[in-house]
Amino acid sequence: MKFEKVALIGCGLMGGSFALAARRAGWAPHIVGHSASESSRQKALSMGVIDLAVDSIEQAVRGADLVLLAVPVKATEACFEAIAPALKPDALLMDVGSTKSDIVVSALRTLGNKLHCFVPVHPIAGKEVAGVEHSDVDLYKDRALIVTPMDSSGAKQVQLAKQVWKSLGSYINELTPAAHDAAFAAVSHLPHVLSYAIIRGIFQQHNGPSLIALGGPGFRDFSRIAASDPVVWRDILSTNREQVLLQISHFKDALNDFEKAIQANDLQALEDMIRQASDLRFNWRMGASQNSKK
Repeated sequence: MKFEKVALIGCGLMGGSFALAARRAGWAPHIVGHSASESSRQKALSMGVIDLAVDSIEQAVRGADLVLLAVPVKATEACFEAIAPALKPDALLMDVGSTKSDIVVSALRTLGNKLHCFVPVHPIAGKEVAGVEHSDVDLYKDRALIVTPMDSSGAKQVQLAKQVWKSLGSYINELTPAAHDAAFAAVSHLPHVLSYAIIRGIFQQHNGPSLIALGGPGFRDFSRIAASDPVVWRDILSTNREQVLLQISHFKDALNDFEKAIQANDLQALEDMIRQASDLRFNWRMGASQNSKK
């Protein structure tokens, strides 16, 4: 597997990490990058993440065998419109967005006779900091990669997409776009909402800063994702709106159960709910540990 030209649209953390890992894997001898921000393009160039920085998406895509789109999900459709005319008929096009149903709709609207080139994917990896300067060659190593093929995705492109991510050290799972969005509303999108909400809730109190200062390792772990990129997460929460609202509803129900037990000073109910959650979390951790050894 080797690509003569790889195009990176979006020279940030996710795209930059992909480029570094691809270069190390040995199948990307020439990486051309475009980003809406000229400073990001130049920074990626100076860091050796890309070999050439160009001013337009069309310039980056023209002649590329593989195109990775790593932009906020709300920017995807406009990027597709620019990509489609310049994309080679046999190229592989992937995005790395954290929502998928909306991306599929955008692809159907814009890619035309290049639709078969597109394979939506979602690497379950990232950091709470943004920018190409935080790129990490190991970001995708030993991480799940969710492939969500469309009915129109070419069999060749789907297989190639899986090979690409396996070469970066990812392990592959496959879901439909709808199943992906429902699942990640629960295990990713809702936790971000909760982390943002608890930070805001504490800081809105008159002594919020002094309370935050007392936070220990547990609070740091819980609140870490509240430092995530605001534009990226604004787009994720709005594009997966229905599923996120459903998960918020489930969380409210669970939180109400705790509130009622505490109000009633029902120690047994409180202990039972805590024990149930503790057991579920322990069993999940052990299962995840076993899976990582396979």
